[in-house]
Amino acid sequence: MTLVATDSISTYFNDVVEDAIKARHVEASDVAKNYIVALLSNYARPDPVGGRALDRPLTFLLDEALHTVEPAERFDRLRTLGDGVLYSSGFFADHFEAKGVLPSYLFGIGSIAYGGASSILRVSPEDVAKKLDIYRELADKFSSFVGVLCEIADHTLAGHVGGAKDLLKVYERWLKTGSDRLAQTLTSHGLVPMRGAKGTLQ
Repeated sequence: MTLVATDSISTYFNDVVEDAIKARHVEASDVAKNYIVALLSNYARPDPVGGRALDRPLTFLLDEALHTVEPAERFDRLRTLGDGVLYSSGFFADHFEAKGVLPSYLFGIGSIAYGGASSILRVSPEDVAKKLDIYRELADKFSSFVGVLCEIADHTLAGHVGGAKDLLKVYERWLKTGSDRLAQTLTSHGLVPMRGAKGTLQ
């Protein structure tokens, strides 16, 4: 997947990413913010390669990527895997949960993939000090960046409530995440979510 963001989409996602990073209290470099913006912009227009990023078991994909001989191809496989796991963990956590896949497993795969990509680049100590090693930052803070994407997913879902079916989706996601943003959306539609063992509405 080539990370090239168009002006209109990138402008929208830039604001959303900034808000999500602040909401989740994540310390992120400008390089990391721009990377997440480009990632979201590209997944808004997925290409065939990006769509096949997670078409097989993640451990197989990671093992194949780590053992790819040619450095450029190994880097591309690791980066693509890291991107795919990051995006999917943020936007489709329910899918993995339904299959019994633990978040810690996903975070481990994503972190190793980005860490492997970082090691191939051989970033200088000066660049590391300037926080220009984007893949090392993504590896070290993988779970935090997943949280940022979860916040963006909640924002997207909350902003597209056009009827009862959409409201039900918001409620179902709120049950699993306890998101304050989703709770506010439910409240704005006359439903008061109450925190509890399973969650209730009044």
